[in-house]
Amino acid sequence: MKLKLDMDQMASDFFDDARILGIVAPIKDYQFCWQLNHMLRLDFRVNNDLEIQLSKKDRQYFFSVFEYVEPPGFLRHYLYNNQYDGEYLLPEFKHLDFLWMAKGEDLVEAEWNGLQQEIRKMGPVQMVMELATQTIRNKQHLIF
Repeated sequence: MKLKLDMDQMASDFFDDARILGIVAPIKDYQFCWQLNHMLRLDFRVNNDLEIQLSKKDRQYFFSVFEYVEPPGFLRHYLYNNQYDGEYLLPEFKHLDFLWMAKGEDLVEAEWNGLQQEIRKMGPVQMVMELATQTIRNKQHLIF
């Protein structure tokens, strides 16, 4: 008997309790995280275990992922770098520098909207937009 991994179902399950923002902010990921942590009193840290590795054209590309867990731990935030050495984690969104995913059942709509407004106020941020998960063609690239 062969078991086959259902990638579509896995992606669907992964994104069940997720909301995603696309952010245009042309600065380095560590600088952006520092500003988020400083201005919004968050605690994003790079999580090397979640780093996403893609192979394209016989090359390896590494996309860093920063993580922040809100106490008591039911809501998690992930900040993905969408670009590495000329390649994109989500090629359909080449104009975006970062992707912010919030996962968890404790996501309150008013807080989510307030967070977007606060991010928009930051100096290097040029645009913040929510992405509907069904519009993301390469969802599997965000799954760790």
